[in-house]
Amino acid sequence: QVQLAESGGGLVQAGGSLRLSCAASGTAGSFARMAWYRRAPGKEREFVAQIFSSGITNYAEFVKGRFTISRNNARNTVSLQMNSLRPEDTAVYYCNANKNAVQIYWGQGTQVTVSS
Repeated sequence: QVQLAESGGGLVQAGGSLRLSCAASGTAGSFARMAWYRRAPGKEREFVAQIFSSGITNYAEFVKGRFTISRNNARNTVSLQMNSLRPEDTAVYYCNANKNAVQIYWGQGTQVTVSS
């Protein structure tokens, strides 16, 4: 059974940095796509960033220039380096990975709180 486990969340002051990590277990082979989403209090879950096995990345406009996604295909891990954090970045961050259109997996989430 595939499981995704996030780590690295916490409390940080505005302008600070955090690095989130996500490790996949229970699977052989890499994921076609790995991504991060977030859900802020009272809001819908939204896309943050994604990275394909080729290394191509995409970002939501509100994190461009501040967040960087990276992955290690051999270890099936994905990370999100978050710099210049803002109070509006406060949310639960979820790791997402899929091998194809059907095999899609989610982590349990990790809380990120940015104080002003």
